[in-house]
Amino acid sequence: MKLSEIKNTLKTVDTVNFELPNGSFVAESFHVTEVGIVTKNFIDCGGTVRNEKVANFQLWNANDFEHRLKPAKLLNIIALSEKVLGIEDLEVEVEYQSDTIGKYALGFNGTNFVLLSKQTNCLAKDNCGIPPEKLKINLSDLKSQSSCCTPSGGS
Repeated sequence: MKLSEIKNTLKTVDTVNFELPNGSFVAESFHVTEVGIVTKNFIDCGGTVRNEKVANFQLWNANDFEHRLKPAKLLNIIALSEKVLGIEDLEVEVEYQSDTIGKYALGFNGTNFVLLSKQTNCLAKDNCGIPPEKLKINLSDLKSQSSCCTPSGGS
């Protein structure tokens, strides 16, 4: 989700809930402890220089049961970060503590924000000798073609 989509969604919900990929929820006592910009400049294994920039939310389970984060409060935090940090309308990545700090993409299922698992990938498969993925098709999906070798064809 882009930052603008999150802001629009926050205007329509009464509570802010984050659902984990396994279907459980981030505790209601969580805090958004950081809103920022993460810039990653790197060289992939094929030697190409790449740049990525995302808006970043860090969620922290505070065990603070008297101050549940409301949509308006999160909108204010986002507005302040846009003003002070100049955050653009970037894709949002969420950091959340499980066994280690996990990084997630963000979605919305109509009720809750959903932390979506992210995967690593080789960005230079053509330069590193990794063969392209073969197209997987079902034989039943192939169009029937007339054959030159029919039983009555005399061949």
